[in-house]
Amino acid sequence: MLECVRAPLTPELIRKLPKSDLHVHLDGSLRPDTLIELARRRVKLPSATPAGLMQLVFKPRYRNLNEYLRGFAYTVAVLQDAESLERAAYELCIDAQDEGVRYLEIRFAPQLHTQPGFAIADVLRAVARGIERAERRFNRRPQVRGGGEPPFRAAMLVCALRFFAPGYSRTYADMFQAFTDLPPQRVFGLASEALVAAAVRARDEGGLPVVGVDLAGQEQGHPAKDHQRAYQLAHDAFLGKTVHAGEDYGPESIFQAITDCHADRIGHGTWLFSPDKIRDPSITDRPEYVRRLVQYIADRRITLEVCLTSNLQTIPELRSLRDHPFRRMRAHRLSATFCTDNRLVSRTTVSGEILKAVRAFRLSSKELGDLLIYGFKRAFYPGPYLEKRAYVRQVLDYRDRVFQEFAAAGPP
Repeated sequence: MLECVRAPLTPELIRKLPKSDLHVHLDGSLRPDTLIELARRRVKLPSATPAGLMQLVFKPRYRNLNEYLRGFAYTVAVLQDAESLERAAYELCIDAQDEGVRYLEIRFAPQLHTQPGFAIADVLRAVARGIERAERRFNRRPQVRGGGEPPFRAAMLVCALRFFAPGYSRTYADMFQAFTDLPPQRVFGLASEALVAAAVRARDEGGLPVVGVDLAGQEQGHPAKDHQRAYQLAHDAFLGKTVHAGEDYGPESIFQAITDCHADRIGHGTWLFSPDKIRDPSITDRPEYVRRLVQYIADRRITLEVCLTSNLQTIPELRSLRDHPFRRMRAHRLSATFCTDNRLVSRTTVSGEILKAVRAFRLSSKELGDLLIYGFKRAFYPGPYLEKRAYVRQVLDYRDRVFQEFAAAGPP
C-alpha cells in the first residue's frame, strides 16, 4: 500500500507514526527534573537546575565515549531503591508514548542497582511495576480499547557488563571478594551467569516481562567470549540476545557477538563496514572478511540497533551523519531500526532520530515505513508468537492509515 502513498515526511507525521525503541537504557533516560529531585536524598549534582545539567553534564557533543559515560555516575546513584526505579521506568514509558512509540524494550544492568536486602529480583519487579502502570494508563484509552490503534507494550532487557570494578556496586564488590583467586575476566563471566539465571527465574516464576539479555561496556580488551557461558544459558532458556558490538571496536567484535553469544541483534554495529578497524592479525584479507560478515548478517536478518545521535556524540571520526554507516546498511538492505540509546544523555527522542535520518539519507515514505516495521518484527516480544503477529499486523494497518491521512491532507 505504501508504494502509492506520497506523504511529506514532516515532524508531525513522524511523531504520529507508530514507532519502537529496542535500544534504550533506563539509567540514561531519566527526566532532568526527576534526576534533580531524586538526587536531593543522596547525591550531589554539578547543578540543581535542568539547564545547568545540560550545560555541564548532558551535552550536545562529547569528546569521547568516556566523557559520554560520566553522567551515568549520577543517574545510577539515584536509582538505588524500588520507588526510584519504578518511577524512572514509568516516566520513560510515558515520554515514549507521548511521541508515538508503541513498543519499548528498556535495558539496564540490575546488578548496578542492588543493595543489601534489595536483590536482582527486587530491581526487576520495581521496573516491571513502572512498565505495568504505564501500559494500563495508555491502553485504557477508548481508541485503543476499541481496536482502532495498537496498544503500548514494553519489556525488559538485562545488561551484563564486559567490565566492572568493585566500586560499581555492592554486588560486584562481593563477587570480587568471594572469588579472589579467579582472574577478573572469569568474575565478569560469573556475574553475567548469575544475572541470566536471575532473569530467567524472574520471567518463569515471577511472570515478569524479561525478554532478553544484552552485553554492554568497553569492547577492546573485554571480548564477548568471556560471557559465552552466560549467553548459552540465555539461549537454552529461549531469551532474546543482543550485544553492544562494533561501537568502539572493529568488525570482528560483531562476529564474536554472533558466534560466541548467539546474538539475534547487534547494538550499534557502527564499524561493520570498516576493514581498517580490524585488529585480529589472523584476518589477512580484511575487505573480504567484511564482505562476508555483511552478507551473513543480511542473510540471517540480524537486526542492527542504530543510534545516530549517540554515535555522533561518542565517535570522533563521525563528523556528521554523512559519515554514518547507515547509508551502507540501507544499500545492503540490512535489517536496521532507529533507537535512542539514551534519551537524556543523548538529548534525543525516537522521532528526533527518525527526522535526522529522513533529512540526512533522503528516505522515502516507503523506506521509512519499512524501517519502522523492522523494529516491531525483530522485537523480543513478551508474549506468544501468534500474539506478536497480530500485534505487528495492527501496527502495520495503523501505520498505513497515518500515512494516508497525511497524504490526503496535502503539503503542509
